[in-house]
Amino acid sequence: MNTSAMELKFSNILHAWHDYLVTWTRDRAPKLLIIVVVAFIMLRLLGMITRRVIALSEKRSQGGTLQAQQVRTVVGVIHNFGVVLILFVAGMSVLQDGFNINIAPLLASAGVAGLAIGFGAQTLVKDTINGFFILVENQFQVGDVIRAAGVAGKVEQITIRRTLLRDTDGALHVIPNGSIQVVSNLTRDWSQVTLHVSVDYHENSDRVIELLKSIGKEVYEDPAFNADLVAEPQVPGIDRVRGMEVEYLLLAKVHPGRQHDVGRELRRRIKAAFEANKIKAGMPVPVYAGEPPGTAN
Repeated sequence: MNTSAMELKFSNILHAWHDYLVTWTRDRAPKLLIIVVVAFIMLRLLGMITRRVIALSEKRSQGGTLQAQQVRTVVGVIHNFGVVLILFVAGMSVLQDGFNINIAPLLASAGVAGLAIGFGAQTLVKDTINGFFILVENQFQVGDVIRAAGVAGKVEQITIRRTLLRDTDGALHVIPNGSIQVVSNLTRDWSQVTLHVSVDYHENSDRVIELLKSIGKEVYEDPAFNADLVAEPQVPGIDRVRGMEVEYLLLAKVHPGRQHDVGRELRRRIKAAFEANKIKAGMPVPVYAGEPPGTAN
């Protein structure tokens, strides 16, 4: 190939590239610029909305930073998903409108890849989705005492994937959110102290009920415990009669987490009042296997 032929070939290539660039700049560059600008604006708006929601949650949260932390986690997940979605749509639009690339095979490949990843990470996806709804629905918060997945304890941490519970023995349980099917929140809004007070069958029932009511009133009016109680303790009456003992029911609604202290104080005062008023506590009915003791052969 001589020099003139090579120069002609390169000249044709340069002209073709020049024509393509002119056409691309005239027809496709404005679309590409619009896509980039719109994606940038949407990312800025998403970030601004995220920061505003977090700021409002921190301002309105009465429980300090715990509820704000949950809101921050949920909003963070939504923000990350929104960023990925915006970038994905913008990238596909750039390929199609900016460079005239057929994106149908790419979308099909992305669908197959997403399906494969979903099957391979079913547990992780289940944990994440369940954790998302736990946070969004505010099923429980850090500091609540709950029963979930066969474990009871105080919630120490909640993330989008797992929940940490500390039981009464001090053991820390790590529960994947996907395994939480039923949650029993023992400290939401208020808790209840339920006392079954056993008294001897021969004691006067009206006297015992009045004494228990007076004890409940004393605890409710005590400045050391008044702030712990939602309402004055109630004594519905006799709950059960069994052999030579009668059980009386005492109920006290308390603020979350205060049921143990209030319950111990009620038991202490009940014992002291029974001793002062010479009320005999109930005794369980003895059950003998074989012949009762003292039976002559």
